Amino acid sequence: MPKKTLKDIDVQGKRVLVRVDFNVPMTGGHISDDNRIRAALPTIQHLREQGAKVILCSHFGRPNGAVDEGARLAPIAKGLEKVLCAPVSYSQECIGPVAESAVAALQPGDVLLLENVRFHPGEEKNDPEFAKELASLAEVYVNDAFGTAHRAHASTVGVASYLPAVSGYLMERELEMLGGVLNNPRKPLAAVMGGAKVSDKIAVLENLLGKVDKLVIGGGMAATFVKAMGASVGDSLLEEDRVAFAEEVITRCMHWTVELVLPQDVMIASEFSADAPSKVVDALEIPDGWRIMDIGPAATKSFIAELEECKTVLWNGPMGVFEFPAFSQGTRALGQALASMQDAVTIVGGGSTAEAVAELGLADKMTHVSTGGGASLEFFEGKELPGVAALLDK
Repeated sequence: MPKKTLKDIDVQGKRVLVRVDFNVPMTGGHISDDNRIRAALPTIQHLREQGAKVILCSHFGRPNGAVDEGARLAPIAKGLEKVLCAPVSYSQECIGPVAESAVAALQPGDVLLLENVRFHPGEEKNDPEFAKELASLAEVYVNDAFGTAHRAHASTVGVASYLPAVSGYLMERELEMLGGVLNNPRKPLAAVMGGAKVSDKIAVLENLLGKVDKLVIGGGMAATFVKAMGASVGDSLLEEDRVAFAEEVITRCMHWTVELVLPQDVMIASEFSADAPSKVVDALEIPDGWRIMDIGPAATKSFIAELEECKTVLWNGPMGVFEFPAFSQGTRALGQALASMQDAVTIVGGGSTAEAVAELGLADKMTHVSTGGGASLEFFEGKELPGVAALLDK
């Protein structure tokens, strides 16, 4: 069921509580990547233009229901102020008299950032009393934090019991773009799955197998598929208990005429380190004492050729140990190829894949880069996300 958005509700002059995801990386007390903050700007700007009093709330880190001085949102308020090019006030509490006073001082168009909601144990427990107190600060609730939509917390679900609840522009785009892959993709549709473990992707593979035309497997999880084909994987990370599932995927792809694309060759190393000795070998001939670290050049070329035939590509998971430059070539080449596909819809799942694309400077060349790691995975598993379910239906 489609959800109501900012376009469906009057916010003029109203106090609007907006759940954002400002859980940004910090280095030395400064924001090192402000993409999540920038992603929320369209919603914040719309509310300001409509004369709303904008009250932002977010989590940051894992303070586990207690005040953690290192997890305060004061530096994030400064970072938001910089990209918003407008003053942002900051409350050292997210509920109670301090927060209430900060809200009372707001004028139409003003922006306030509340303190870290996870300083309260009631947040992650979705405690009704905490949710009610948070909701009492506003007249309308907007969820623009897709990255936390899979969490049934007070600020993502609970407040929607007390206020009219709609999606922000970022949430709306996430649902539109990711939903399009599952429900009405341009064909052929390919899913590129990477990362370290098959277990992280089992439910996604289960849900996508009946929808995709091509399934491309790379990253460390390729080892489980190599093992399923009867070959040795040396010292590669292997989930022995998932080999049977990989065998089942291979069989189902054949039965459903899904083209399964596995790496022909892989780059292997003698140990898991950035400067380990490495070489390229056939994917079915990995010697003992060596481990898969990246897809090889032949696999990279093959993957790209297969994907260039597609009209929609979903990519979730790096092709190798991207954080080590020597083993980032597969991920880099794949990202550059997808970025150059002018006539295709390219969707990048969140988490490490989004980080890799951002590091390569290719994010703005993809059709959509999801802001949700766990949320996007659960969405592609076909699960209903609590933070989305709580919003008003159209």
